[in-house]
This record gives sequence, C-alpha cells and structure tokens, in this order.
Amino acid sequence: MKISFLGTGTSQGIPIIGSKHPVCLSDNPKDKRLRVSILVQWDDFTYLVDCGPDFRQQMLREHCDKIDGILFTHEHFDHVAGLDDIRPLCYLHGDMPIYAHERVITSIKNRFDYIFKTENKYPGAPSILPNVIENKSFQLSGLEVVPIDVNHYFVQVFGYRFGDFAYLTDVKTIEDDEADKLKNLKILVVNALRVEPHISHFNLKEALLFIEKVKPEKAYLTHISHLLGFHDAVQQELPENVFLAYDGLKLTL
Repeated sequence: MKISFLGTGTSQGIPIIGSKHPVCLSDNPKDKRLRVSILVQWDDFTYLVDCGPDFRQQMLREHCDKIDGILFTHEHFDHVAGLDDIRPLCYLHGDMPIYAHERVITSIKNRFDYIFKTENKYPGAPSILPNVIENKSFQLSGLEVVPIDVNHYFVQVFGYRFGDFAYLTDVKTIEDDEADKLKNLKILVVNALRVEPHISHFNLKEALLFIEKVKPEKAYLTHISHLLGFHDAVQQELPENVFLAYDGLKLTL
C-alpha cells in the first residue's frame, strides 16, 4: 500500500492570503501546505480521501490521471470543494464512485446540484455514483475499509482504516469503542492544528495523547495551521515515532 499526502494544511492553507506571520513567509517547501487530502493506492487501485479546493493542483503535481473512487470524511468546504474538477477523470474513465455518510451525500447533492440533475443536465458536468456508508466496514476493490466515527465539535466525521493504515482528520473527540478500531496500526495519521486549544480540532498536546493511547508503530500529523510553528522546529520536539506530514510525502506499507 502506498500513501501520498496531497495536502496537509488547514482550511485556509499555508501561506494564508495576506498574512505576515513568519511561518507564512517561510521559504521551506514543507511549510507550504495545501488543503488536506490523501491518495491511498493498493494493487492497481487508487482512491482519494477528500477532494478539496486544491484538488486540480494536487493531481497535476502527482501526475495522477485515474482515481477509482473518492471517500469523504465530512462536508466542510475544504474537503469537498474540488469535486467539479474531477471532470477530466470522468471523461477518461466514466462515472466516479463517491463514498460518504448519508448526510454528506445530501450536502454534496445540494452544493453541486447541477451534477446530479436527471433532466437537462449540462453535458460537461461530472458523472458521479453516490454510495452511502454507515459506521460499519465495507469492501473496496478487495480491501476491507473500516470507518472510524469521530466528532469535529458538533459535526460527525468519518476517519478510515485501510488495513494497517488509518487516516483521521478534523477530530476533536472520539469515543473509546471507536478508538479501539485503531489497535495494532503500523501508521496512524491524525490532525494537530496548533499549540493552543481549539474548539473543533486536536491541538498538538491532544494529538500526542491520542497517539500514546492508540499506540501505532508510527504516527503522522496533518491538518496543520501556521500556528503550529515551523516544520523543522516542531519536528525536533516530537517523540521519535511521530512525524509532521508535509505536502508530497509518500509512505509505503
């Protein structure tokens, strides 16, 4: 299995437009973060988790011209806004399956109503096959995928476990029975927004405590804001099995 980090930033990305914060002015490429998304690849299959506003740029950077489906964590703009840009992939390969909670599917249909029209549909619109998922495992191209139910303040969010790898973003709280689904992981990815507490995201301390609880072999932090600090400085302070993810990072299990 191969994991590619398409983006590792929070909803505004880094740098933020107009910001003079030192991290936003950094010349280090690892301090420049597009909105969060990953590619998960196994055998000959490629799946996307979340499709944010930087999707087109991310696909061009990765030279990716085929996706077998998109899994959505939740309906916030920074996780769904790139959906229209799947058009070239639909032209090349046909209807795009998407997988999400029923609430998220409904939100996507409302936001992108022109995609789902059954009459007088604009011929250039993407072609999408919605698949509603619940909080139970399902099969995806021969692999069992396990949804992980978490809370993003008052918004329900799905993380996903693919074999020995799990991806959680926009987590603030998680019940013990859901955390139990994350036992015996080789790699855990989890959000760590900043140092100070936040109403709807793990801060750095909370993320590290959660990693200590789940005990993966390795953990990577994502959904990072400029307020976490410079990549290199933060990395030096992390436990030896915890790493800051960065855009373009690739992992192999």
